Amino acid sequence: MFPAAARVEPAAAPTDAPLGAARAQLHENWIIAQTVDGIVIVDQHAAHERLVYERLKAQAAAASRIPSQALLIPEIVELGADAERLLSVAADLDRLGLVVEPFGPGCVVVREIPAALGRADVTALLRDIADDLADAGASDRLQGRLDAVLSSMACHGSVRANRRLTLDEMNALLRQMEQTERADQCNHGRPTWLQWPLAELDRMFLRGQ
Repeated sequence: MFPAAARVEPAAAPTDAPLGAARAQLHENWIIAQTVDGIVIVDQHAAHERLVYERLKAQAAAASRIPSQALLIPEIVELGADAERLLSVAADLDRLGLVVEPFGPGCVVVREIPAALGRADVTALLRDIADDLADAGASDRLQGRLDAVLSSMACHGSVRANRRLTLDEMNALLRQMEQTERADQCNHGRPTWLQWPLAELDRMFLRGQ
């Protein structure tokens, strides 16, 4: 099923919608959609990463704390020197729904993660967050560091490449993209979708000449 972070009710798939109607998935990563006058190709991971990122940002802006889910078994993560960096912003991470505590030299224990992430790989998530904090460490802007953390969370909470989707799931993703700001780019600035009008396809295949 579509991850809880981005589940929406399946909707009709009109070809006159901006991103059209999903027709197929290629290599379990590319969504092919038909529009009124062309085709659209969507990078499912990049697109969903942007959706999760914007959702997390909205949750952080609207409430004092992003909703979290407690781990049934708290997870111990070995980070070495990065553990201190992560623990130094533990209060800010708590606001983002990520609860970490010290657990011996170079280790932390994770007790809660943002509910929007579903079944995230906690160890990989913390290591990526530690890397992002290191990259943003020179900045005096707390918001810049928090945005970097949210970006890492969004990547781990998004639909992965090599994941088979149903047509309903693909169309749900397209409709969410149409309703989300900056959905044409992922968090790293890469395009999430490309479009070719029929006239351009005709030209490419030398039709009508």
